[in-house]
Amino acid sequence: MTTVYETAALLPAPPRLRALLRALAVLDATIGDDPSYAQYAFAPAWGPGTEAALMDNGSGDDFCVLFTPAGTLVRGFDHESRMSPYGTDDERVWPGVIDEVPAPLSAFLHDPAFYDEDVDAPRVTVCLWWETGDTAWRTGSAITFPTGTADPDGSGHLFHLLTDPSPEAVRSHFEDYYERPVPLDAVRHVLAGLPLTPAVTAALRHGPQPSTPGTEA
Repeated sequence: MTTVYETAALLPAPPRLRALLRALAVLDATIGDDPSYAQYAFAPAWGPGTEAALMDNGSGDDFCVLFTPAGTLVRGFDHESRMSPYGTDDERVWPGVIDEVPAPLSAFLHDPAFYDEDVDAPRVTVCLWWETGDTAWRTGSAITFPTGTADPDGSGHLFHLLTDPSPEAVRSHFEDYYERPVPLDAVRHVLAGLPLTPAVTAALRHGPQPSTPGTEA
């Protein structure tokens, strides 16, 4: 079973996580030819002093990572999870998921962006946080997960590129999503935090180009 507890052990610390999420947004925007289909985005001015990394897979699952002066908050939502407010009898957040989030960060969970009109509870099945000054990710300490599923809170598939951000895994994701080859060297370039060059941009947008055979004299 994969849960938020396994995710907390594998997730990079906030500075590395921020760099990774910015790189994923750059890759998505560059590989895709239509911004409306991009899954990953980065908003440097979500609010005062706050940046947001966003993922929406277009099928009802999403996450947001907020980088704030008080710390970093990770909120994820798996629409098929039995832990969804839509799947509980009282339409509330699953017990223990957000109960221990410190006040300076829990306020962000009540942003209207994380609510749907017909449910009076934030859209969340998994939550992690790292207050300024912390040395590790924290989660609800006593969550009882529903049985019968390998990924009860959705953390396994929501955060798969954050817990395994290897160039090979990232390339595989974008090749599956855009259904075309993506050059590994270009992915490595962006994940390393290097600026886009015309050559890297062209490689990501058009895929590996066949080499031109030399002409014999």
